[in-house]
Amino acid sequence: MSWVYLVLAGLVEVAWSQSIRPTQNFTRPLPTLLCFLLAAGAVWLLSKAMDTVPVGTAYAVFTGIGAVGAVTLGVLWNDDPVTPGRIAALGLIVTGIVLAKLA
Repeated sequence: MSWVYLVLAGLVEVAWSQSIRPTQNFTRPLPTLLCFLLAAGAVWLLSKAMDTVPVGTAYAVFTGIGAVGAVTLGVLWNDDPVTPGRIAALGLIVTGIVLAKLA
């Protein structure tokens, strides 16, 4: 169950990363509230995962999922550039996540 919490934490972190810009530097109350709730939810789920997953592994997987998701949504929604280097970096992150699970 801890790995389910960990994957969910990573997905909530992706949503959180996308919720920051609409706050307009935390000047808009409702987007800011959503941003804080998503951040708290991600950390709570991460803490649940750390009941059995080692802290270093959990945090690496959590940030890896967040990074891959944020970059992917940036490409899809914000026209962020797609370059061979970025694709290679994301591939390495995904490989690291899989290896962390298997180890």
